[in-house]
Parts: sequence; C-alpha cells; structure tokens
Amino acid sequence: MKKYIHVVEDNEDIRYIVEFFLADFDYEVQLSANVKDFIGSLNGPLPDLYLVDVMLPDGNGLEICNHLKNSQATKHIPVIIMSAHSNEREIKRDTTADDFISKPFDLNDLVAAIEKQLKP
Repeated sequence: MKKYIHVVEDNEDIRYIVEFFLADFDYEVQLSANVKDFIGSLNGPLPDLYLVDVMLPDGNGLEICNHLKNSQATKHIPVIIMSAHSNEREIKRDTTADDFISKPFDLNDLVAAIEKQLKP
C-alpha cells in the first residue's frame, strides 16, 4: 500500500517538484498551498507524514506542527518542517517537529528524511 504524504507549501514550483519527485518513489501526495487549504483537508483521511513549510501566506507552519502534535488524532504522525529562513535549533526550540530540512534541499535528502520517519 502506498504511503500518503501531505505537503503544505505555498511556492507552486516547489509543490510541483516535490509532488512529481515523491510520486516517482511511489508516494501518494496531497498538496495544500496555505493554512486555509490545510485546515480544509483535516476532515479527510490522515496521511502517514506531514511535510510543512514554515512561512505560509496566511499563517505559520510551526503552528500547524504544534497543532498536529497536540491533537490526539494526529500526534503519532511524523512532521518534517522545511524552511529557507529558520535554523534547526530554532525549529527544535519552537516546535515538536520530528525532523527539519533546510531549503533549498536536495530531493534525495528529502526522500531519505521521509523514509527515516516512515520506518516501521
């Protein structure tokens, strides 16, 4: 069964590249461009992993992460935060993300981080 990843990223080019690349690794991908889209998706099936950008046009990915990690329904789902403007130390201090990847990132490094989180 395919693993399902929800990507929250406002940059259309990054969303497209990540979706295309992850599909090559046989992941099913759902995309949200902002916090509003993300919140609208919460009634659907839960993913196996969230990949969340920090800076979004209508909110903050760290707040999304903290919400997910404080919810009984989603606290067990890994969250990888990605950002071009924050450092890993700040992310670890401000959120309970399972991992952090700095933008720009190598797509193979992204897949390695995802696979690390999805290991049984």
